Amino acid sequence: MRAAVITFPGSNCDRDMAVAIEQVSGKPPIRVWHGDADLPDGLDFIALPGGFSYGDYLRSGAMAANSPIMRSLVAAAGRGVPLLGVCNGFQVLTESGLLPGALMRNAGQTFICRTVPLTVENGQSLFTRAYQAGETIHIPVAHHDGNYFADETTLDRLEGDGQVAFRYAQAVNGSQRDIAGILNAAGNVLGMMPHPERAIEAAHGGSDGRAVFESVLGALNAA
Repeated sequence: MRAAVITFPGSNCDRDMAVAIEQVSGKPPIRVWHGDADLPDGLDFIALPGGFSYGDYLRSGAMAANSPIMRSLVAAAGRGVPLLGVCNGFQVLTESGLLPGALMRNAGQTFICRTVPLTVENGQSLFTRAYQAGETIHIPVAHHDGNYFADETTLDRLEGDGQVAFRYAQAVNGSQRDIAGILNAAGNVLGMMPHPERAIEAAHGGSDGRAVFESVLGALNAA
């Protein structure tokens, strides 16, 4: 798997993401700076990591969504390249229009940092096929602006088209319909607030996030 991890000013989970990808795939990903205009050729998988890009000025992910690399990234997603955005990466995906909705300030107005239970809503997507639909998994969260918002029409469409990938199994941040992660209509872009890269081995306290990366790797190997 030829993968890349994009780093923005203020990213702080890019190394965690790179380590997770290497541990699952056996190959270190290419590290790409946000100011680069072009992505490396032949990428099979791209990840946008968590952090506080541009210090969360304006809105979380808003400035990063206008970085030079984003034009190439949007084009890659349009070609069907799998794209995972975690936490701040999810915020960048919504701000860039690659995913619908927005991530707002947590309902409790506090930073949340703990492991939470999630329900796998779609067990057949590119990113979730190593899970079972309805399965409960435990993944860490660490965010201040993770409250997912979209209008009712969009929410109904996401639900009806199977684009809700993960749902919080208990109230966490005020997200509408407890949405924790969503897919684009084509199924090759996943944005999620919980951090699967922080749950890939027992030393992390659990390995429930590993299947996100195993799902992508398995899909690529089967193609």
